[in-house]
Amino acid sequence: KEYSTGLNLLVSPFSSEWDFRSSLSNSPRVLTQFLVFLYCKCLWQGLKFVVRKVTGRCELQRICYNNKPGARRTLKIESSLKCSKSELLQSAVSVHPDAVEKTIDDIMVLKKIHPDTNPQLGISLQACLFQIVGYRNLVLEVEKLRREPYDCENPEHEDMLMQLWKALRPESPLTGRISKQWCEIGFQGSDPKTDFRGMGLLGLHNLLYFSEHDKATALQMLHDSLQTKLSKMSKAEWEKKKFDKAIGYSFAIVGINITDLAYSLLVSGALKTHLYNVAPEMPSLVHFQQTFCYLMQEFHRFWVEEDPCDIMEFNRVRNKFHKRVLKQLKNLDMALCPHFTASDLHLVNL
Repeated sequence: KEYSTGLNLLVSPFSSEWDFRSSLSNSPRVLTQFLVFLYCKCLWQGLKFVVRKVTGRCELQRICYNNKPGARRTLKIESSLKCSKSELLQSAVSVHPDAVEKTIDDIMVLKKIHPDTNPQLGISLQACLFQIVGYRNLVLEVEKLRREPYDCENPEHEDMLMQLWKALRPESPLTGRISKQWCEIGFQGSDPKTDFRGMGLLGLHNLLYFSEHDKATALQMLHDSLQTKLSKMSKAEWEKKKFDKAIGYSFAIVGINITDLAYSLLVSGALKTHLYNVAPEMPSLVHFQQTFCYLMQEFHRFWVEEDPCDIMEFNRVRNKFHKRVLKQLKNLDMALCPHFTASDLHLVNL
C-alpha cells in the first residue's frame, strides 16, 4: 500500500518545488521497502518449492501430517488456504457445507495428490474444512439471533420467556406478564423485553439453555446472586453460616452480559481455538450455548474470588475476566470444558 502511494507521488504532477523534494526524499525508502517485499516473497516461494521437492509433500500435506487434529491443524490449514495464490484454495474457506467434499476432491487434483496413495489426507482436509465453514456459518447464525429483537406479540418469544420463568422459579407461579416478580430472576424491571435490547433473542436463548440443560447449577447461581453480602460479618461467621457464595448480582442481566462476552469472542475469532478442539466437524449453535454455560459458571467463581464491594464494580471484574479467557484461548490446545456432564450434549469427551 505504501509502495502504491509512493508511485502515485512519483507520477502525479508536482504542484510546487516542496512536493518535488518531498517525493524525492520518500522515494528511496518506498523503493527499498518494495525491493525487500519482493525479496522476501521470492525467498518464501523458493523455500516452499525446495521443501516440496525434498519432502515430496505440499504445504497442506505437511500441515496435516505434522499437526494433531484440532485447533493446531485447522488454524494452519485455514491460514494456508487464505494466503494461497490459487483462487480455488482461497474460496475453499467460504464454500457451502454441501460443497466441501467436492472442494476437497478439486484441491487434491490441483495439488496432484492421488487419493489412493494418500487416503488419510482427504479425510483430514475435509474435517478441517468442515470446521472452518461451520465456524463461519455459526457466526452468521448467532448474529441473526442477536439482531432479532424480542417481540411480545410473537407467541414463540413469549413461550420461551415463560419457560425461563418455570425453569428458575418452578414453585412460584407468575401473577402476570408484567410483574415485579421478574426481578426475582435478575431482570431490571417489570417487563423483561427491555433487557433483551442489546443481545436480542440470543440472550434469551442462552439463559433458557443454561436453565434447562444445567438446571442445578443455574438454580444455585440464582440463589447465590439473590443473597445480600453482609460486610460487617466476620470471616468465621460468614463461613459458619455458609454465606461464602453470597455475591449479590442480577442473574438474568449478568447472563445477557456474558452472552455479549461470548458473542465478542466468537466474532473476533478467539473461540476458534476452543471450537476447533471440541467440534469434530462443524461447530453448531449448541457448542456456542455450551460455551456460554461454561463462561457463566467461571464468571460466578471469578466474581466470588474478586470479592467486589458491590455491583458497581461489575465492568471492572467483567473486563478482567474477559482478558483471562482471551489469555487461555491463546493456548492452541485449550478447550473451555463445562463443569456439567457433557455426554448428554453429544460433546467429544476431552
